[in-house]
Amino acid sequence: MVSSRKGSSVSLQKILPRIDAPASKGLTAEQARERLINGYGNSAPVSAERTVTEILRDNVCTYFNLVFFILALLVALVGSFKNLTFFPIVLINTAIGIIQELRARKTLSRLKLETEPNAVVIRGGEVVTLPADQVVLDDIALFSAGNRIYADAVVVSGECRVNEALVTGEADEVVKQPGSTLLSGSFVVSGTCRARLDKVGADAYAAQLTAEAKKQSRDNQSVILKSLTRLVQVIGFLIIPLGIALYIQQSAVLGRSVTDSVVSTVGALVGMIPEGLYLLVSIALTVSVLRLAQKKTLVHNMGCIETLARVDVLCVDKTGTITETTMSVSDVIPLGDVPTADIEQLLSDYAAAMEADNETMRALKVRFSGKPRRRPSAVMPFSSEKKFSAATFMGAGTFILGAPEKILPNAGEEVSSLIAEHSSRGGRVLLLAQSAGALQDLPVEDTRPLALVVLSNAVRPEAPRTFEYFTNQGVTIKVISGDNPVTASSVAQQAGIPGAEQYVDASTLTTHRKLLRAVQDYTVFGRVTPDQKRRLVRALKAHGHTVAMTGDGVNDVLALKEADCSIAMASGSDVACHVSQLVLLDSNFSSLPSVVAEGRRVINNIGRSASLYLTKNIFSFLLTICALIFALQYPVTPSQLILYNAAFIGIPSFVLALEPNTSRVRGKFLASAFLRALPAGLVNFLALMALLLLTPRYGIADAELFTMATYIIGFVGLLMLIRLCLPFTPLRIALCVAMTVLFCGGAVLLSPLFSLAPLSGRAVLITVITCVASVPLFAALSLIAQVLNQRALARESRSPSRKAKKILL
Repeated sequence: MVSSRKGSSVSLQKILPRIDAPASKGLTAEQARERLINGYGNSAPVSAERTVTEILRDNVCTYFNLVFFILALLVALVGSFKNLTFFPIVLINTAIGIIQELRARKTLSRLKLETEPNAVVIRGGEVVTLPADQVVLDDIALFSAGNRIYADAVVVSGECRVNEALVTGEADEVVKQPGSTLLSGSFVVSGTCRARLDKVGADAYAAQLTAEAKKQSRDNQSVILKSLTRLVQVIGFLIIPLGIALYIQQSAVLGRSVTDSVVSTVGALVGMIPEGLYLLVSIALTVSVLRLAQKKTLVHNMGCIETLARVDVLCVDKTGTITETTMSVSDVIPLGDVPTADIEQLLSDYAAAMEADNETMRALKVRFSGKPRRRPSAVMPFSSEKKFSAATFMGAGTFILGAPEKILPNAGEEVSSLIAEHSSRGGRVLLLAQSAGALQDLPVEDTRPLALVVLSNAVRPEAPRTFEYFTNQGVTIKVISGDNPVTASSVAQQAGIPGAEQYVDASTLTTHRKLLRAVQDYTVFGRVTPDQKRRLVRALKAHGHTVAMTGDGVNDVLALKEADCSIAMASGSDVACHVSQLVLLDSNFSSLPSVVAEGRRVINNIGRSASLYLTKNIFSFLLTICALIFALQYPVTPSQLILYNAAFIGIPSFVLALEPNTSRVRGKFLASAFLRALPAGLVNFLALMALLLLTPRYGIADAELFTMATYIIGFVGLLMLIRLCLPFTPLRIALCVAMTVLFCGGAVLLSPLFSLAPLSGRAVLITVITCVASVPLFAALSLIAQVLNQRALARESRSPSRKAKKILL
């Protein structure tokens, strides 16, 4: 290896000179092959996808795995091998986590191939399509509307408008002409150009940003995993001093043997560590990704599954979401005294002069396919900001086609009534006009209307059913369209969207205050610019909503990037697919309810199952603190906890995590799970404290005390499981019965393995009384926890989140 390009992490086999290939010819196949072999390709140096090594490292080299290893070593050193039963479970959990992540990685890698952008380049004078990572330095690339720019380039011919908001933050469209620089990560809004690739791979602007972002933060976790990470950090900080203090107290203060002191301390620490909870969440999210993959949905960011489950506002575009993507010209209405044949010919000339870079122009090219008689001297491609396109023909003047109110705000009563009539039927109405002004000065007052062109695209057959589902689930629909608001409202009403008759022209929303009020008052927004779409999403978030955005075009990209959860259609522009968190690979909007249902299922069930783990952590912490304060022995060993964990935490949590559950997720995950777990945790704590204080009076031996404690926490665990299984279903009844049988069977048949001793009649009586007393106490505490949780949800619904308030600033 000789050297590397400046700033590049890719080593070069051979230094090659730059090639200034003609725009019409491009590189030869041999030149491109030589460049690719020698390291001048566009391969991404930094990938967001975790490698196999990273997956193994992150699952094996964890803080709690280290703690478990040390605890297992201590138990082995004192010879209490039967109390090592917790360690194989840790190893199995780690292996399961690794296997599931590797499965998800393999599946997602396969699906990503379907959405990776292809590059169009000139090789040897021919147009060639190939994967974007196969282009090389100095290739002549073709870029058109909707394309994401995959490498830094310099325009050599043609003209296009580019949005650089994703890399610079500036939302204005920038005109790129020969000599202009195209930044990787930006995208083409309109027009077509040929550009020479100037910086590829690690040298490209977007690659450098990605590398810097990865250095600064590897944080791509969901909110649930973040909250669990914080919990783990707190527990990890506390268990070391608590463990040392408990061992000293057990051995020095109570005078117990080294073996008994180590076993009791390890039992307390194992109880404090939510060893399976993090695994449960990771596996549940991973399985959800795999399930979504089976439904032809690609997940770019696992955290969006949780966000999707909390969505209460869904923003949709009209074309491609409510309606079919393809459009057709349904009518041409001449205005004034221009003959219809002349209008048809003019539209043929106009269509031939434009690139087919959007669905409207494609429909016009299909309908007006006659042989053009005029050639344009200048062309202005369609702009989502301006809402029109234009072309100048030598000897004929300048012609404009686009939104009537943008071209000719005062069109007159007759023209306005025609526009309103067709718009109210759901048609897209374009105005063809002639202007005396130059392209850069449009629109001007001296503009003469020539004709109205009406286009139509049918409402998707499945759209009404899909929107009905979201309405029934409490999700508000907002239609954000660049089309005429009357047209968008009519189409929305045909699709059965509630409140679709409440529409507004977004061009009238000139202040932030108007925008904030409009998102509360209106359902349909028409004539929305790309930047306004983003601002509308921000306004909805400012009101405390969790917003999902669906889209497929370049005009949706900024809003997709801003939304809490972004969903793209694979048939749309490659940049929309690139920035979105979810991609519907079959471009079928009707599959979205099943995607939302999957998100709600996994997050709701994770929250419910998490309470089983937290129950053990709550009573273990409280019991450890009281044992230290009142000089009491810790009454549960690691081997006894394994029986409780298996029957009333591990197995039930995974079964419940796979159940259907379509309720919208509300509340903070950890707070809700803690409130749900608190009753059982407190009952266990109070019951075991009662045992520790009463049994010495009745001469109960330590072995019996430990056994009684195991039976009591098992009984309370069953109460907790029954509560989570309400209302009962056949599966839930079977689960409760099976776990009861498992616990009782393990206690009877494997009592030596779990350190369970026979109980005297007095011990049995105390155990039964304690269990019976725990029932009303558990019911009362559960009722209190339910009331507290409802109040917390009510407070959440009344006020915007802190994040939303920041957006207002």
